[in-house]
Amino acid sequence: MIAKIVNGSCFRGVVNYILDKEKNAKILVCDGLFAENKDTIAMSFEAQLKMNPKVTKPVGHISLAFHKEDEHRLTDRAMAGIALEYLEQMGITDTQVLIVRHFDKEHPHVHIAFNRIANNGRTISDRNERIRSARICKELTRKYNLYFASGKERVKQHRLKEPDKTKYGLYSILTSEVSRCGNWNILAANLKKQGVEMRFKYKGKSDEVQGVVFTMNGYSFSGSKIDRRFSFSKIDTALERNKRTERMEMQPPSRHEELPTFQPESRGNDDLYSGSIGLFMPNATDSQSEENYFEEQLKRKNKKKRQRKIRF
Repeated sequence: MIAKIVNGSCFRGVVNYILDKEKNAKILVCDGLFAENKDTIAMSFEAQLKMNPKVTKPVGHISLAFHKEDEHRLTDRAMAGIALEYLEQMGITDTQVLIVRHFDKEHPHVHIAFNRIANNGRTISDRNERIRSARICKELTRKYNLYFASGKERVKQHRLKEPDKTKYGLYSILTSEVSRCGNWNILAANLKKQGVEMRFKYKGKSDEVQGVVFTMNGYSFSGSKIDRRFSFSKIDTALERNKRTERMEMQPPSRHEELPTFQPESRGNDDLYSGSIGLFMPNATDSQSEENYFEEQLKRKNKKKRQRKIRF
């Protein structure tokens, strides 16, 4: 949701524009006005001017535009409610208001005409209104979970007027070129091919570069005015980064010497292995001698028993 604010002096002109039949205009809110036709609405606005004739620009005209992604959610009732809440937070209350929806664009939008001379004759302040409006638009967008545009890439340049059209054209060109150039000379040459002149701004009479200016179609913009990432310092950083990346890609891959692979010496008889097995496996020689010993002891025992029997 974004708002565009215009203050003027002619109610009849803004009423005729807002209620233009070619825009498929539909009145959503008409407060404090005799709404029989365009003339009666304009006369209602003009009648209240007499309460404070010192105000030179009593006409308030605000357009509220929404993203097309939200079209299915933005009914007439919803748009009227958001518009009235916007006016309340802007301090535009207790005055004549006309809110009209247009259907001539692909995105939903409404136009608001209001009298900066309130019903009690006081003047509705326009101090810092654009700053306050931007903040309120963001708050309402978050509150109602409306679509947030992702930046300059979504701007429809074919619908822009000068000098904004050239400014966004420069944005697109710089976005492409800064990301692939390795130094200022290459960048300047590539820009010149596309009709863009580049020059540096210096600090006083010194050689210290203070900024960069781009010119196209007769319009000049400092880099930071096109976008913050196109200031001199940030472009310079990006070009240096591109140069380092290019150098790294050109260097052959480094070859590391392979460490020799050490193989353990093969041994026919591993003492540890055979010794370990010997802890759990009986020795054949020891087993045989032990068996002979028990047989001999058994024979001696039987012989003694026989001798004892003879004595008795």
